[in-house]
Amino acid sequence: MMKDITFYGRFEADILAGRKTITLREASDADFEAGDRVHVSRYEDNVFFCNIEIIDVTPVQFDELNDAHAVQENMTLPELKQVISEIYPGLKSLFMIEFRLA
Repeated sequence: MMKDITFYGRFEADILAGRKTITLREASDADFEAGDRVHVSRYEDNVFFCNIEIIDVTPVQFDELNDAHAVQENMTLPELKQVISEIYPGLKSLFMIEFRLA
């Protein structure tokens, strides 16, 4: 059975173009393993837009986020930290899910 994940619609073009290659999630939203094929939809309206393959899932602390993470998210480090803080206020332990289009 294929797993599902959603992304905010503003990330759709970056994912489809291969510019966004990771996502940072809380533990309850990171139940993936390398090799999983995942059905991707927009968060706002649940419209499917692609499938991805999970490359790796690794823990990362908010304070350890750096420019490399920001580049993989296709944003600046301050933008990345702001987005994460808005989505997961106060959360310090995250999981980095690396993926590619499937």
